[in-house]
Amino acid sequence: MKGKLFVIGCGPGSVKHLTERAREAVTESNIVIGYKTYIGLVKELITTQEVISTGMSEEVERVQKAIKLAEEGNKVAVVSSGDAGVYGMAGLVYEVLAGRGWTRKTGVEVEIVPGISAVNSVASLLGAPVMHDSCTISLSDHLTPWKVIEKRLHAAAEADFVIALYNPRSKKRVRQIEEAQKILLKYKSPDTPVGIVKSAYREKEHIVVTTLGRMLEHEIGMLTTIIIGNSSTFIHDGKIITPRGYEKKYDLTEEEQPLKKHERLKEENEPWALHGGQP
Repeated sequence: MKGKLFVIGCGPGSVKHLTERAREAVTESNIVIGYKTYIGLVKELITTQEVISTGMSEEVERVQKAIKLAEEGNKVAVVSSGDAGVYGMAGLVYEVLAGRGWTRKTGVEVEIVPGISAVNSVASLLGAPVMHDSCTISLSDHLTPWKVIEKRLHAAAEADFVIALYNPRSKKRVRQIEEAQKILLKYKSPDTPVGIVKSAYREKEHIVVTTLGRMLEHEIGMLTTIIIGNSSTFIHDGKIITPRGYEKKYDLTEEEQPLKKHERLKEENEPWALHGGQP
């Protein structure tokens, strides 16, 4: 019997944010494998499935085990928090499979089940901070050289992206977030809005709205995701909002707009645009 490998994004942690397909995939599997904390995200769905849990930094062993079990004919669910394709297990699964000569035609079937990434869940709690161009940068240098991370921080800050920082600090990695703040302050105002969210949608959820200049005054750890605004981002009633640009063309306080629909794409009304009035 040909096996199957599910790589499942379990979302932020609340079972309410687990997709229907993720539920089906866990239920359909006869083996569930993952980091012990992530196993807890789907514990309500585990009945007769065999459970294999491993510790932190055992990702490669976990994936190799899952692939072997699927090749033996099992349906195996590899679980990740957030989205499996964003700092999750999906990439490693495909890397290991590629190294084994896997092909879609001859190898085990693989299904990546998407979930809500941390940047999305954190943004929903903060307001609407990621409404314009943004990027995600992990500050963990266990696998990526710090020089590469520094280069990305400089580029993203200079380009005025909204920036989501993953893995900002751990017990052993304390300097990275400090160095990141120094870099960002070269390009961004110290008053730039910042949201710090720990354990989004989990029992110990904690939300802080602050500024780039003062963000290190607050608790930051491995369960924290940080969103740093761009030059247009503002705070209103405790919520962080990044404008999309509607205010340049529309009157947000009036029901009747000064520009009619047929006028809104004309070149004279979009002097900043390249398209010359064409949609």
